[in-house]
Amino acid sequence: MSDKWTTANIPDQRGRVAVVTGANTGLGYETAKALAERGATVVLAVRNVEKGKQAAARMTGDVSVQELDLTSLDSVRSAAAALRSRLDRIDLLINNAGVMYTPKQATRDGYEMQFGTNHLGHFALTGLLLDLLLPVPGSRVVTVSSTGHRIRAAIHFDDLQWQRSYSRAGAYGQSKLANLMFTYELQRRLATHGTTVAVAAHPGLSSTELTRNSPAIFRLPITLIAPLATQTPAMGALPTLRAATDPAALGGQYYGPGGNFEIKGHPRLVTSSPDSYEAAIQQRLWTVSEDLTGVRFPVMAVSVPN
Repeated sequence: MSDKWTTANIPDQRGRVAVVTGANTGLGYETAKALAERGATVVLAVRNVEKGKQAAARMTGDVSVQELDLTSLDSVRSAAAALRSRLDRIDLLINNAGVMYTPKQATRDGYEMQFGTNHLGHFALTGLLLDLLLPVPGSRVVTVSSTGHRIRAAIHFDDLQWQRSYSRAGAYGQSKLANLMFTYELQRRLATHGTTVAVAAHPGLSSTELTRNSPAIFRLPITLIAPLATQTPAMGALPTLRAATDPAALGGQYYGPGGNFEIKGHPRLVTSSPDSYEAAIQQRLWTVSEDLTGVRFPVMAVSVPN
């Protein structure tokens, strides 16, 4: 595997349809832009339609916009219905959008904002669109996680919504761990179908708007070290793009930057925390997520050894 994978390695995407969440800025924008440049039909699934249209206007190729607010399950259902009415297939569903280190607040459905947006919103969207991917050879669901999944690395089933006490970093870490556990459990279920696969990626430390909610005590250090320690959104998007398009990528794999501590660099295969591979916890999270969203997937659970 090359240590210098770039957008030049993306195969021709003509004839493929990609839906990218949070694609009006940052990592999502760079991901969508690269796919469109390689010929894919790209849908920017974004909360702010006007900003989405502005982003689409800066891209070349077949790019359109779909309103999607991941903080509202009603919006997720409406977006999925709209996409189903206009698309007869999806080759790539890229679950990229997210929030980070938000103050304590809830989604419109009453769930903790980071868990509700980063995990539950994407869980529901994937379940509602999956039957558009299942018949398509080579189709992929790519979910963007973070090295933050190692922070307080646990799914707090006794207080998923952080109602007893709240930690911005802990809640973010839980949501990003959930992204990985969702990917691994989804891949286990998809493996019996033989077409669609689920892959994960993380961008390392990229200079994007995602850190705008960081506590003040962290913002100054981030500002000072950013020029040295971070990479551009275009570089940060490469692990997602490799997970989405590399012909050698396999279901259940995880891509991240290849530099020291996975902070920056060209994308390569990486491993996630030991907790993320706990199959029993993955399955428990899946069941809870189905209950919280009301979404059932068209793929069956697979038994795993105790």
